[in-house]
Amino acid sequence: MQTPANDPDRTRRFREAALPCLDDVYTLARYLMRDAEAAEDAVQECYLRALKHFDSFRGPAIKPWLLAILRNVCRAEFARRADAPITADDALDERDDATPLWRQDPETPETQLLRRLDASTIRRLVAVLAEPFREAIVLREVHNLSYREISGIIDAPVGTVMSRLARARALLRAAWLAEEETPK
Repeated sequence: MQTPANDPDRTRRFREAALPCLDDVYTLARYLMRDAEAAEDAVQECYLRALKHFDSFRGPAIKPWLLAILRNVCRAEFARRADAPITADDALDERDDATPLWRQDPETPETQLLRRLDASTIRRLVAVLAEPFREAIVLREVHNLSYREISGIIDAPVGTVMSRLARARALLRAAWLAEEETPK
């Protein structure tokens, strides 16, 4: 007798639907968890939960569903770590030679250097945003989700999503301008 847990067709359908979103899920986990190892653990837990509840998935797009599960996994981990709050001073484990998340092939070595510096600066500026703003900007600008999809993931009205995005963009713009004014 086939059970949902050992149904090869169900597993194949899940794999075909969910695995193409793995990079996007990891990217959000990395921004939320601020640690590569914790992000990997969160993604693994997200995919385990998604597979377990795959029969309850209703909708045309699986990516928002996976990102919502991931967000819940991360929030549960934050609640578990409540005695050690995450601060804005926590930085992503970044290297100067890290590949930007939105990589484009450079035309020249100079262009490549400038893009790498800009990407590093953007990641650093996004990393210090308060969690609601960081989450909204990553979902919109990195994952290219609609306001409605973000609203469903974070369980907030579309107006709140729009407000958080506007505030996040304003904070990033101010931080970028301050960064450019700082003498090197």
